[in-house]
Amino acid sequence: MLWLCAAAAVLGAVSAGAADPGYALLGRPAPDFALHANGGDNVRLSEHRGEVVVLSFWSSRCTPCRGQLAALNRSFLTYRSAGLEVYGVGVDDVPAQSQEFARSVGVGFAMLLDPSKSVSRDYEVDNLPMTVLIDRNGTVRHVLREYNSANEALYLQELRALLNE
Repeated sequence: MLWLCAAAAVLGAVSAGAADPGYALLGRPAPDFALHANGGDNVRLSEHRGEVVVLSFWSSRCTPCRGQLAALNRSFLTYRSAGLEVYGVGVDDVPAQSQEFARSVGVGFAMLLDPSKSVSRDYEVDNLPMTVLIDRNGTVRHVLREYNSANEALYLQELRALLNE
C-alpha cells in the first residue's frame, strides 16, 4: 500500500461524495475494529453508535499530519458535547515511533495504534493524512483526502451536518 502525505498542513476537506465517488465505503457500514489507545485502554468503534465519529489516519513520518490532528482537536473540543468522538489512527510500522508521536501532538482525543495496518486496509487508506467521517448510525459518510485552509469550511459544514442529524 502506498503511504503518501497530502501537500498541505491545515485541516480542510474534499467530500468523497463530490470528489471521490469511487471510495467503496461511502454509504456503507463502517468496518468495526478494536485498537489499543496510546497510554490507555482498547477502543472499539461499535461502542460509539449514536455519536458522530471522525477517524484520522496518520503517520509520524507525515509532516501535514501534525497540523491536521491539531485542527481536528479544535473540532473535538468544540463539538464533543454535541456527540462528536475523534480518534487518530497511527499506521507506523514501529509502535515506539507511533507512541512518541502520539505523546508529542498533545490532542484531547485518543490516539490509536495500528502497526499491522489491518484497520487502515479495511478503510482503504491510500493517502496520509486521511480522515473518515462516520454518522451516528455507523455509516461512512465522507472521506477527506486533501487538506488546506481553503477547504476547512467544507469539512466543518460536513461535520456540522452529521452532528445535526
